[in-house]
Amino acid sequence: MATRQEAREAREAKLDELHEKLTGAVERLVSGPDWVRALAFAARFRSRSFNNATLIWLQHMEAFEAGRVPEPFPSYVAGYRQWQQLGRQVEKGQPGYMIFAPVTGRFASANPADAESWRRLGKGEKPRAGEVVRSKMVGVRPAYVWDASQTSGDPIPEPPAPRLLEGEAPAGLWDGLAAQVEAAGFAVLRVPHEGMIHGANGMTDYTANTVAVRQNMDPAAQVKTLAHELGHVLLHGPDAEEARQHRGIGEVEAESVALMIGAAHGMDTSGYTIPYVSTWAARVDGKEPVEVVKATGERVRKTALAILDQLDTAQIGDGTPPGLERDAAHREAPAHARPASEPTAPRRVASLPEPGARPIPVPAFQRRGL
Repeated sequence: MATRQEAREAREAKLDELHEKLTGAVERLVSGPDWVRALAFAARFRSRSFNNATLIWLQHMEAFEAGRVPEPFPSYVAGYRQWQQLGRQVEKGQPGYMIFAPVTGRFASANPADAESWRRLGKGEKPRAGEVVRSKMVGVRPAYVWDASQTSGDPIPEPPAPRLLEGEAPAGLWDGLAAQVEAAGFAVLRVPHEGMIHGANGMTDYTANTVAVRQNMDPAAQVKTLAHELGHVLLHGPDAEEARQHRGIGEVEAESVALMIGAAHGMDTSGYTIPYVSTWAARVDGKEPVEVVKATGERVRKTALAILDQLDTAQIGDGTPPGLERDAAHREAPAHARPASEPTAPRRVASLPEPGARPIPVPAFQRRGL
């Protein structure tokens, strides 16, 4: 039996291997189309971190090339015990995909507002009278998941997927996005053409608190533009100093949020234009491009997920097998087979008439267009 020290060293070696795999995968995201494909994939596994979605993508492709799985893209992934809960069993000889799983600790404080007052509770330790207890992530450990194609057993129910004609917008998506823009304190304006917003498809004005989208596009393009501007509203206000300093990344983030929202609704993402990763990721002083890409990917995923969770629309799955309770996906299991865990009513929209003059410009950091 391995000693505690040997087990710790084995775990650290696996984490080092994971970091190397992830770094290699991110370094291969060089072009704009590479990033589009990565984000479209991440949208299908949006319940997992950007890092873990990337690791699943990489390892499944390796399994496909080795002939262990029949399709180049995974469908649903879950832990060993989770598949058993669904009446399925991992097939003999199928290695799992190693990902990062959070390690959490319990902390207690009698004065929660004071960040210095929190203390970590030991195993089985109870809080003192009057203390508040919260869980917090304190590290990561390696864990394993398997794709549905690596398992056999009871059929997996297939929920209906949204189907769209070319240029069609998903039902309810405009209203749902507009409601979130308005909830953030911005008015949504539909303008007749791009000449009213400096030739852009859409524009967010932080001074007037308006989001404008041109109407002379097909419904899918209008929805995509509104999602892009909602990304700006949530991520890039005038107080967002880093976004002001690195406007190129701000545009990448907003377009990437729109891409993930579109992909989650079955929209065609091939027309999304994002500059080469090597261009925008290298512009942040003092940070390695790989770290910039990973941070941007996770920031985009969290923002898109928050938007999607508030929408009452038909969406594709998030990579969790149908029938598996989300809480069950976060339960601990024995060390040999631990499942991985991770860390609207329609609104009225104004339509602007043709103006006699162009809008008064505002500084670039206050106004952003697509």
